[in-house]
Amino acid sequence: MGGRRGLAPQPNGMGATVGHASFREAMRRFPSGVTIVTTVDGAGRRWGFTASAFAFVSREPPQVLVCLDCSANCHPTFSVVERFAVNILGAEHAELARRFATKGIDKFGPDAFELGELRLPVLRDALVVLECHTAARLSGGDHTILLGEAVSTRLQAGAPAVVYDRRFWKLADAMTTGAGEWR
Repeated sequence: MGGRRGLAPQPNGMGATVGHASFREAMRRFPSGVTIVTTVDGAGRRWGFTASAFAFVSREPPQVLVCLDCSANCHPTFSVVERFAVNILGAEHAELARRFATKGIDKFGPDAFELGELRLPVLRDALVVLECHTAARLSGGDHTILLGEAVSTRLQAGAPAVVYDRRFWKLADAMTTGAGEWR
């Protein structure tokens, strides 16, 4: 077979195979919130990336996870830092999310971020900011799973950003009507 890992169809344990392109397309069809994850290195340099692979893990202790592509420029930094911030984006942050998903550019700019309680760069108008201590790093194929224990939380009102099929959407209906609480 040869070639790069993940490009050839792989057995899924049930006799069928999953191709790289079809799996990627399948994941694009899952609507997800959008976050920017930030940190600082030992020299005080700011680092960050856009992530839609973010999830609640536990209430006690309060834990979340976020997945980082191993090929990201910031991966070496996130592999060693002991704290990071998750900024949950509003619908108005689509351009900022795209900027943080782009390699080789200044992602932060002069005005959008401020220092949080853990002295991390946090987005001033994020819907939610979770400042976390790194609890664990796990290998997840071509990604690293960062497990964080939240030590600081900040909440603001607004409509969340949602990404679906590589486009940003405004989840406005959640702000005006609802079918009842899930939990």
